[in-house]
Amino acid sequence: MDWETLRRQVAGCTRCGLHTTRTQTVFGVGNEHAEWLVIGEAPGADEDAQGEPFVGRAGQLLNNMLKAIGLERSQVYIANILKCRPPNNREPRPEEATHCAPYLERQVELITPRIILAVGRIAAQNLLQTDTPIGRMRGRVYHYGPRAVPVVVTYHPAYLLRSPGEKRKAWSDLQFAQDVLARGHG
Repeated sequence: MDWETLRRQVAGCTRCGLHTTRTQTVFGVGNEHAEWLVIGEAPGADEDAQGEPFVGRAGQLLNNMLKAIGLERSQVYIANILKCRPPNNREPRPEEATHCAPYLERQVELITPRIILAVGRIAAQNLLQTDTPIGRMRGRVYHYGPRAVPVVVTYHPAYLLRSPGEKRKAWSDLQFAQDVLARGHG
């Protein structure tokens, strides 16, 4: 399935109840051949309105985080575990993530990233099929999919906005991800 077919399939998806409350799907954005794939949890209100992931304050912080390691937003691909906004920005339900998983899997296949940066507990736990707390997931390399793409976990930019004291840890995670990529684990 090519990009356009996948986009159409996501836009018309009715696999779970979220399609009844969405304004539009939030497919993903960026370089379709990026080395870096950034995966968050689910669209929020701004993303649902604009159809693009990470567009609010958390998106601005994500852009700044990427710039700090020498990347522009246009150089990476940004997607979410869910393609539709959960009502009131609640956490994704397991069945919703399960229904969206094939879409994300195909995006990963098409992009062939050298590294995945999972931002936030929900993204990391869903992507890696674990219930390990994010604090214990940081600083380790995980692998995703049949190509065993390296995955590095960090805090979600929205969490960092609420807990600015944790930004130093996120910076360390970004440097770790750069090191993983430089060592050729991707």
